[in-house]
Amino acid sequence: MNPTVSIIVPIYNAEKYLNRCVDSILNQEYTDFELILVNDGSKDASPQICDEYAKEDARVRVIHKENTGVSDTRNIAIGHAAGKYLQFLDSDDWITPDATKLLVRAAENYHCDMVISDFYRVVGEHLAHKGDIEADGVMTLETFAAHMVENPADFYYGVLWNKLFRRDIVEEHHLRMNTEISWCEDFMFNLEYFRHAKVFYALQVPIYYYVRTKGSLASQGMSISNTVKMKLMVFEYYNNFYKQVLTEEDYEANRHQVYRYFMDSASDGFVLPVPLPGTHKLGDERLSLRPESIAGDGMLIRAYRGRKLLERYLETVALKNNLTLNDTLLILYLSETDHAVSQKEIADCLGISRNALILSLGKLAVKNLVTTSEPAGKGAAGKTEKTERAEKTDKAEKTDKTQVYRLLEAADSILKDIEDARRDYEKALFAGFDGKEIADYQEFARRIGKNTLDALS
Repeated sequence: MNPTVSIIVPIYNAEKYLNRCVDSILNQEYTDFELILVNDGSKDASPQICDEYAKEDARVRVIHKENTGVSDTRNIAIGHAAGKYLQFLDSDDWITPDATKLLVRAAENYHCDMVISDFYRVVGEHLAHKGDIEADGVMTLETFAAHMVENPADFYYGVLWNKLFRRDIVEEHHLRMNTEISWCEDFMFNLEYFRHAKVFYALQVPIYYYVRTKGSLASQGMSISNTVKMKLMVFEYYNNFYKQVLTEEDYEANRHQVYRYFMDSASDGFVLPVPLPGTHKLGDERLSLRPESIAGDGMLIRAYRGRKLLERYLETVALKNNLTLNDTLLILYLSETDHAVSQKEIADCLGISRNALILSLGKLAVKNLVTTSEPAGKGAAGKTEKTERAEKTDKAEKTDKTQVYRLLEAADSILKDIEDARRDYEKALFAGFDGKEIADYQEFARRIGKNTLDALS
């Protein structure tokens, strides 16, 4: 049976970072893929490293060939691919553990012809979150093209590695990399693919670590005249793309935007290797834990470990929806609570400070995700029903009164993402369990929950 995804990695003298790249692929949460490693005549230990991976994992296929360049290497891999989708990596980069899962999930859920994702731009020990499209939901070709014309030379649109392609579209239209150029060949392939795609989805989660190690055209020994000719060729492709996508009237109205591409350099935004606003130290961008810190069988460690597993999957929801993890935990809590609660109770449950909770509540209110109201029975009439004890603590109640928090319709898409996270969480939790074992666990958990509630009441 053919795999769902064919992941393609062209390799040339990549022994220094090849293990990092391949390990990130083989450690994906999504496992229904084949990995095609194409050795493009490497002179270092890359061929041997590839062969070792093929011996250890049946999903790995290795192709050895003479050095003909990255475009021809990718074309050969496409010709050998068997998956429904195509995913590309460069050998000096790597991906997050949930990368392929998120790409495929978006493609399947929204019936997409192409998924495009945010990525991390890595410089030294620092990185920045890079993206361009902030619109949520699916897009037509016209809408996607309108976004692209605003930043025509952005790596976000020009590269292969932050996208998921449908292989049937590639094969039906005989799409391949142009082996005659060595600048923006990815973008020319993308433009041809875009023309035949109808449904696009922008995944606002950074899933790819792009390391700037590639040289400029000048560093490749390209003459000025050849560089100009190459850029003119790419611009012609780009210009023709918009002539075909837009009506004649719309093209004339946007021609000045289209021509920006010829003036802009292909850049994804330079990030200095020092801490700056918007940058993170490499390793701090996602939730990570040392295995030693969560090992052990004590009751506190078990509770901590379960919470961190849940947070790992909710973190993706937060990134996708431009929320913090605290915001996402709060939405989850409110989706499971249908009675009046105090801010202290919410903060205690989430394990955050009152100030952090107030910030999250304010943010969600501004986004029209949450509304609050007084619980039934409050007001002038409600005061007569207070107990003697409540009257004595009226001052405390005013500082932390109970309210009913209700999620609004705008939160529905986030709740859908949280449901996906819940399924991922349970899949990880019950890995290796059969149906009866899962049912037994759920029954025990229900009984334990009742006993716990009784003990705390």
